[in-house]
Amino acid sequence: MKIIIVGTAYPFRGGLAAFNERLARQFQQEGHDVAMYTFTLQYPSFLFPGKTQYSDEPAPNDLHIKEEINSVNPLNWLSVGRKIRDEKADLVIFAYWLSFMAPSFGTIARTIKKDNKTTCIALVHNMIPHEPNILDKIFPAYFVNSMDAFVALSESVMNDISIYDKKSKPKCFSPHPIYDHYGEILSRESALSELNLDKEKRYLLFFGFIRAYKGLDLLLDAFSDERLRKYNVKLIIAGEFYEDEQFYIEKIKALGIESDIELRTDFIPDNEVKYYFCAADMIVQPYKTATQSGVTQIAYHFEKPMLVTNVGGLSEIVPHGKVGYAVNPNTNDIADALVDFFENEKNDEFIENIRREKEKYAWSKMTDTIIAELLQKIS
Repeated sequence: MKIIIVGTAYPFRGGLAAFNERLARQFQQEGHDVAMYTFTLQYPSFLFPGKTQYSDEPAPNDLHIKEEINSVNPLNWLSVGRKIRDEKADLVIFAYWLSFMAPSFGTIARTIKKDNKTTCIALVHNMIPHEPNILDKIFPAYFVNSMDAFVALSESVMNDISIYDKKSKPKCFSPHPIYDHYGEILSRESALSELNLDKEKRYLLFFGFIRAYKGLDLLLDAFSDERLRKYNVKLIIAGEFYEDEQFYIEKIKALGIESDIELRTDFIPDNEVKYYFCAADMIVQPYKTATQSGVTQIAYHFEKPMLVTNVGGLSEIVPHGKVGYAVNPNTNDIADALVDFFENEKNDEFIENIRREKEKYAWSKMTDTIIAELLQKIS
């Protein structure tokens, strides 16, 4: 098939770009002809909370990426739609995550579909954002109505799509595949050495962009629990602040845990991700709201136990007591799980289960869902 993926890709950075590029590679490995359409302008700078939207890593030489889409220019949307239509693709996949993109993606799709040949499907990370705003009441239906079918990365997202899809179009659930492009598993000792961390300590890892919905404040409160002090454990916070960092700095000081926190709060480039995950004993995601998370799928790749909260689809991916913990998003439950992990030495048991559980999340399962299952429903 000729397949086009519309969404974030190089030169933009982050998990969404990594997802789209890995999906493109999987389709290519299966013999499909794949192109990617990404942005010339993704967000106006005043809407972007981080330091930069752009990667400083080399461009991938195995992917056909076209920088074409201006997210705020309607004339551009029509032009891009015509360009994609002229490619006469069998399938165009829109990687959707935010209401801000609904007008551009919806217009591009409508323009493409004037040829009555190309199928347009949405691969939906989030239908309703973690931090909702007025756009979420205005724009999503426009995008949803332009699609022929949907793939959701969690059951909760499937339900959210149905809010806007009044025609009950075909939908499939396919869980977020494993992020397996960050390198091989390293020994704990070599990872700690690369990060210049004390090898006598044990480590929890909070990883990724820091935003209010991710619950770092809950984790800091839980980590201050006196029961944890006897386990010689530190918390690594690795990722860029997407909001005021002073709130967290002051909280760490007020809790008296400065000596137990390792702050690495710049953007973590792809080639360093393996060091953080391989150094950690457990990955902690104390989210207040969620759909699914790429962080869990990095943890699966590096075979690391996880603690997540019972929000969105996180507990669908992290079965409680098997590969880690799925607890309520409150300080006491998070602290109790952390203590249980160290007190009862759960590490080896969880890792053994992770090695079996991770087989569910191959990229080929997602491409099969799209090609073999979803397209069959449409036809």
